[in-house]
Amino acid sequence: MPSSHSILETEHASKYLQQMCKHFAHKVDAIYDAQKGNVAFPPGPCEMSAEDGLLIIICNSDSDEGVKVMQSIIDQHIVKFAWREKLEALNWIDGPFKR
Repeated sequence: MPSSHSILETEHASKYLQQMCKHFAHKVDAIYDAQKGNVAFPPGPCEMSAEDGLLIIICNSDSDEGVKVMQSIIDQHIVKFAWREKLEALNWIDGPFKR
């Protein structure tokens, strides 16, 4: 299964997780709290977690194109929500996330 992940170092990890999940919940199923979020995007599931100053985002899909679509959606939204941090996009790493 194609996947990718990104780790954003920020003191606002929980805030961004909740803002994005709340926003996405207007169009797709999203379950979240202050530390974890799961968003059911059409191309596949996206998991987010906020821990120790890090926002970890993991995207899974049945296709590489599906992963790219989710990356684009998340990039567009995190740039808006984290505008004070002057982000242009997240650094995505292909493959599963390993702790």
